[in-house]
Amino acid sequence: MSRPAELFPLFAELETLEGVGPKLAKLFLSLGVEKPKDLLFLLPHSGVDRARKASVRDVVPPCTVTVEVEVANHMPPRTKGKPYRINVRDSLLEFQLVFFHARGDYLTKLLPTGQRRLISGKVELFDGIAQMVHPDHVLRVEEAGELPPFEPVYPLSAGITQKQVAKAVAATLTRAPVLPEWIDGPLLAREGWPDWATAMARVHAPKAQADLSPTDPARVRLAYDELFAHQLTLSLARAALRRGKGQVTRGTGALQRKVLASLPYQPTGAQTRAVAEISLDMENPLRMNRLLQGDVGSGKTLVAFLSLLVAVEGGGQGVMMAPTEILARQHHEGLEPLAAAAGVRLELLTGRDKGADRVAKLADLAAGRIDILVGTHAVFQKDVHFHDLRLAVVDEQHRFGVAQRMELGAKGQATDTLVMTATPIPRSLALASYGDMDVSVLDEKPAGRKPIRTALVSTARMDEVVAHLRQALVEGRQAYWVCPLVEDSEVLDYASAEARFAHLRAALGDRVGMVHGQMPPADKDAAMARFVAGQTQVLVATTVIEVGVNVPNASIMVVERAETFGLAQLHQLRGRVGRGTAESTCLLMYQAPLTDSGERRLKVLRDTEDGFRIAEEDLSMRGAGDLIGTAQSGLPRFRVADLERQGALMAIAQSDARRLLADDPALQSLRGRAARMLLWLLEQDRAIRLLSVG
Repeated sequence: MSRPAELFPLFAELETLEGVGPKLAKLFLSLGVEKPKDLLFLLPHSGVDRARKASVRDVVPPCTVTVEVEVANHMPPRTKGKPYRINVRDSLLEFQLVFFHARGDYLTKLLPTGQRRLISGKVELFDGIAQMVHPDHVLRVEEAGELPPFEPVYPLSAGITQKQVAKAVAATLTRAPVLPEWIDGPLLAREGWPDWATAMARVHAPKAQADLSPTDPARVRLAYDELFAHQLTLSLARAALRRGKGQVTRGTGALQRKVLASLPYQPTGAQTRAVAEISLDMENPLRMNRLLQGDVGSGKTLVAFLSLLVAVEGGGQGVMMAPTEILARQHHEGLEPLAAAAGVRLELLTGRDKGADRVAKLADLAAGRIDILVGTHAVFQKDVHFHDLRLAVVDEQHRFGVAQRMELGAKGQATDTLVMTATPIPRSLALASYGDMDVSVLDEKPAGRKPIRTALVSTARMDEVVAHLRQALVEGRQAYWVCPLVEDSEVLDYASAEARFAHLRAALGDRVGMVHGQMPPADKDAAMARFVAGQTQVLVATTVIEVGVNVPNASIMVVERAETFGLAQLHQLRGRVGRGTAESTCLLMYQAPLTDSGERRLKVLRDTEDGFRIAEEDLSMRGAGDLIGTAQSGLPRFRVADLERQGALMAIAQSDARRLLADDPALQSLRGRAARMLLWLLEQDRAIRLLSVG
């Protein structure tokens, strides 16, 4: 499939535009503009009111004014470095135009004495006299029509002027083809959106400040186009995954009942619902591609294990993948009692398995003697063969992006996939990152989870905190102490883990252990093991521990310089305590004075334990890219759409895209072909590849 001819002019070289030479084309790259099409999506971010006034008297300086003047006398500077002044008068007032470093011959030609000119620029009062320094526009009266009453202001980078951008955009608009409509008719009518070409023309010719708002219909329409194209891509990916023949796996419920009977508590309604959704997907001949989203401590592990048992009940095997060895071991330990209750064989496979042990394990796996395997990505190595793998559960701490999920699917295994994430993601971002998946949400906490008391403490009260900690250790409690950095750096005054460890060891004795990212893995595991066994009572750590560590006896979490952490990260860290029977506390230590946003972040944490609320707040404060870390999240970069404010549009785009593909999987209908045009226009190459394969 090749790009439709109608779009060629928008994908030509920039230099084919009038007034754009090689030098300017190079400068445009820093604005993300490589071809004419990119200019269309370089939207003005503000505007200047250039409506004509009768006199400068009609405005309150400093402000921009557009007025017709008669040029009086020129006053060239007497000494070098002084400004060149020109006296002018409008219908009511005399004032001065001021120029620095300007050539006299140029100015006499631009503003000849005795002639009338339309000038526009910023007027300021200087010693009671109105002045305009370097007017933005000087036009002959008959050229006045060239100046729009409201002038759009574009983003710029070094070496590029507003005039150059405006001219290049205008040249591109004349090339913009009339495209067929890809938005569903009833939706277009209901929202009152203009067609694509009209919307494009309108966003580049705002008439007033209101036209620049993200809620302006022309802008909303273009934002919707982006979200719709993105969701079409994800829906095509989802369809491609599902075309891969799935397997029908029917659970009997027998093993699940044994596990539930062994538990001291009842599962929550959310857990029961999630297991039902997953079982239904596994019975379906299409491949399952589901996201299990749950807050810290919402009981995802139980849901995952019951789902793995469905695979075993249906006569197959299951695998659970964790991003690190520590986590894989932990999952394995946590699941062992459940596996024992169900009477199934559970094994662990990591990069450490060597020699005869590994060979024996692999033989058992291939023969189907192992029911459920827990491991790191080592389970994907060439020599690992399953007898009949039905379900893969991926613990998504390592940000498995859409692209990696596609690769996993492309291995041609008909395996159902369940991705678990402990990061509550606001709905709009979940749709942007996981729109190709179906989502189950665990939004209830299991009974018996005690609330965690969260307090904000200034670092000035360090000694009090250490004294409280000493008392807690006497009572047999355990604590985490999280530090921001590993080694002392001259530039950053963050307390390093090394220094804090030495300080706490001096204060509390050898019950203090340490774990940080630069330690060899074996040392890290050993330090964790000592803490889990209760040989050390305080674990000084960098953020290594936010990932899923489970020590029920740990009931105190101290986070030092909490204001330097993101909200989601702090929420994850806090979730490491409150897992046992003891009352738990989380102390967020900050360095005063806090910035407003720092204070707002810490207060949100103090006031709520609801991860979804925290995530929404985080999104509105930091923006989507920061929240997921755009670089590794595979989050799309939108030029017009704003995920923070247009989350609801994303949901409409998803259902619209899925509906269109359900009716017209190959996009061959009139609207389908228009949608293809949109995918080409917005360079959704992945979607186009999926279409051509399909």
